[in-house]
Amino acid sequence: MPQVEITIGGRAFEVACQDGEEPFLRSAAVMLDTEASALSAHIGRMPEARMLLMAGLMLADKTAALEDKLREAEARADDLGSRVTALEGRAPARVEVPVVPAHVADTLAEIAARAEAIAGQIEQKLAD
Repeated sequence: MPQVEITIGGRAFEVACQDGEEPFLRSAAVMLDTEASALSAHIGRMPEARMLLMAGLMLADKTAALEDKLREAEARADDLGSRVTALEGRAPARVEVPVVPAHVADTLAEIAARAEAIAGQIEQKLAD
């Protein structure tokens, strides 16, 4: 069983852990050290047990807040999932795309041809 030396609040500790767990232990120790260092900066030196207790409580408070946010996010995700499921069962919304009737397009083409013919006649008269 590996022994890992960690530092929390400026104090060194030897801690045993399972093989392969060393990175997780070091990561947890860094989080606890961050809280303990903040406590020491505000309160000053305190007994080891009190420092560890307070730092642990601060981490527990942060964890509880994150768990609350996670529950809220999961509830929103479930709500959105149920909305999607409800929409999947419905027929798709009817979307109407306006279409120009063929006779209108033919009329516009005829008007454009007449306008071009008139413009051609005007150009011819101006050239004469």
